[in-house]
This record gives sequence, C-alpha cells and structure tokens, in this order.
Amino acid sequence: MTYDVIIVGGGPAGLTAGLYAARARLKTLIIEKSAIGGQIVTTNEVENYPGAEKNATGPTLVERMREQAESFGAEFVTDDIHSYALEGEEKVLRSGQQEYKAKALIIAAGATPKKVGCPGEEAFTGRGVSYCATCDGAFFSDLPIYVIGGGDTAAEEAIFLTKIAKKVTIVHRRDELRAAKSIQEKVFANEKIDFLWDTVVKEIKGTGLVQSIVFENVKTGEQTEVQAAEEDGTFGVFVLIGYNPATDNLNGLVDMHNGYIITDEEMRTSVPGVFAAGDIRSKTLRQVVTATADGAIAAITAEKYIESL
Repeated sequence: MTYDVIIVGGGPAGLTAGLYAARARLKTLIIEKSAIGGQIVTTNEVENYPGAEKNATGPTLVERMREQAESFGAEFVTDDIHSYALEGEEKVLRSGQQEYKAKALIIAAGATPKKVGCPGEEAFTGRGVSYCATCDGAFFSDLPIYVIGGGDTAAEEAIFLTKIAKKVTIVHRRDELRAAKSIQEKVFANEKIDFLWDTVVKEIKGTGLVQSIVFENVKTGEQTEVQAAEEDGTFGVFVLIGYNPATDNLNGLVDMHNGYIITDEEMRTSVPGVFAAGDIRSKTLRQVVTATADGAIAAITAEKYIESL
C-alpha cells in the first residue's frame, strides 16, 4: 500500500501534520517508535501553549491532538524506521520487518536533550530538573537555579532565568565559557549570575522534589553537596548542554547542519517530496507552539506537492 503522506514521529509536530494531512483527505500514516507525544509527555504542567486548559498536562494535550488526527482518518503504527529511499516520486521507509511507501514524507522525529547522566537526574526530571528554561523557568520564581552548561544556549538561558530566579549559578566543566563573546559579556555583566568553574554534577537528591546537588571539581576531585535553603525547600537544575536530533539514519540523504535538517519556510528539505517539522529542524526556538506550526505548514506544503505530481 502506498500512502499519500507518511509522518515519522508522533510528537506535537507529527500529530499536527497528521491532523492537517488527514483533514485534507490525504491517506495519512503516523509512525512512532515509542510512546505518542515526544518530550511533552514528561511535562506535568503546560502553561505557555495558547488555549490550553488551566490544568493541562503534556499527556492530556497530546491525547487531544491524537484524537483530532484520528477523527479525520489518520492511521497510527508503532515501528522503528531504520532506513529511507527518497529518490523518485515514491518514498520508501524500512523497519526491521516492514516496508512503507508514500508520495510525500514528513520527518518529525524530534530531538532529545543531552543529559548529565548522573544518579537522580532521571528521577527528578519534571520535579526540579528541566531541559527547557522557556518551558519551566516560571516554576522557580524567586528560587535559586543552577544552569549546567557553558555554550550559547546555557548562557542565553541563564540570562533569561535571572528575570525569574533569586540567583542563577552557571556550572561548567571548563574554566571558561564556550558561548560567543558577545553573549559572555552580557553574562559577566549580570549581577544575578554566579559561576562554578571546572565543576560537574555527580548526583541530584531529594524527597519528592530536588533538595540537594553534589558537585565535583574536575581538577581536584573534591566533592561538595549544596542543600536547598530551609525557606525555599527546593531549587531548579536546568541541564542545557545541547540536543541530539534523531537524524542518524538520514546522513547523506538530506541537507543538515549540526545534525539538524535544513528546511525553507515551507518545511521543504533538499529532497523533493520530503519535509521536516518540529525539533528535528535547524531552528532557533523549540517549543510545542513552534512544533505545531511546523507540522501544519509541512502538511499543507506536502498536499500542494502531491497535487503537482
């Protein structure tokens, strides 16, 4: 069977693309290798998605998106795509056991934040540990925040978090930041930002919420445990050391920059009939609202492409 549109990835970008494609009466398949929803399913509160209900969570928002896509006829399958054949008018996707064909392909497989990899990080994700300052910064109003990382993203997000936090401490494994000099100047000029140089996170602890963090100096090996102040009870740990886009099996097939797929404003990639949407794209802002916008544009552009065949 050949579908009109196959969408790889079941996060907000993929679900929105599925909704728009199916609503356009295109035969649509969404392939997700694990749980539908992507990163947002780990979010307990969604405050910055326009129109979301007051107590909306990541899972409830995603479930509504899936219901909408299904109501217009989008099909879903759980599978892990290993390889692609993108030449010609028919795009072929292969998993371990199955082959899928489509006239148009929308890649919305997302990106996952790089992790410290220390004990406690996984357990306290969403309970003090975050990977997105724009998403979760407001939850730490007037509390101390530790930003892990030293690149452009970490530095820029640290500046943003000073508008919210009592104090922001940048924790970096080197003795100087890797961020652009212009960004560094702003960081060093900000009185609300402190620094822990030559330092890594060894463990994150707490009961229910993050209550302490163990640091290690990489030069001396000395470890220090920092406890949350009694009046605060907790603090934020923002891990901002980059992302891993899910593009390993696309190397050499579409144009990319630092592992992210390059598209134009209409989500076209370098290959005709292949589009990309969401966090897997080379872009400046990775939020649910930009992912859904990408998905809608990709589906509409794919529809026009199919009509031109």
